[in-house]
Amino acid sequence: MPEIAVLLYDRVTALDAVGPYEVLQRLPGARLRWVAPEPGAIGTDEGKLRLMAGERLEDVDRPDIVVVPGGFGTDALLDDARVLGWLRRVHETSRWTTSVCTGSLLLGAAGILKGLRATCHWAQLERLREYGALPTSERVVFDGKVVTAAGVSAGIDMGLALAAREGGDELAQAIQLGIEYDPQPPFDAGSPRKAPAALVEALRKRLARA
Repeated sequence: MPEIAVLLYDRVTALDAVGPYEVLQRLPGARLRWVAPEPGAIGTDEGKLRLMAGERLEDVDRPDIVVVPGGFGTDALLDDARVLGWLRRVHETSRWTTSVCTGSLLLGAAGILKGLRATCHWAQLERLREYGALPTSERVVFDGKVVTAAGVSAGIDMGLALAAREGGDELAQAIQLGIEYDPQPPFDAGSPRKAPAALVEALRKRLARA
């Protein structure tokens, strides 16, 4: 009966949080806890959606699985003693400490990624070196009990990989089938290795201004 804590904060990316949630809440007996510095409605990065945090950080101290989503709000937390201190504390006893997208920068700032292989959104990947991590462009990276996922939609893949570790491949496959996760995108432009170079550069500049 895993207890799963999903961190929320101002300007979080919705799918970073909701993607893993949609998978992990299907683990048998799972208890989801949406946590934030203060409970209440949390604005997402595009400003059009709010997610509800039910509990303060200090009220959730021993989750089995920690999920740290990314978003444009991560930079504001890179020196936030309260959030980083909470991450360090829950990591001590967690079974899995995970992130999606730029959530791995928060793990790095908390000192959790030193010497570990980790991933992030492609536009921010190299920043992981600032925290002693070893950046890799893989979509989901396991290094010990730390699991990092690449940008946004990769959180679903991370959730399924983690579900397999928790409950076996058959359970993970059943969850995948239940949510009908069978990606067939109309374009093959989902990574900077595949997208046209001009598009990659234009998007990189736009993200830098966000």
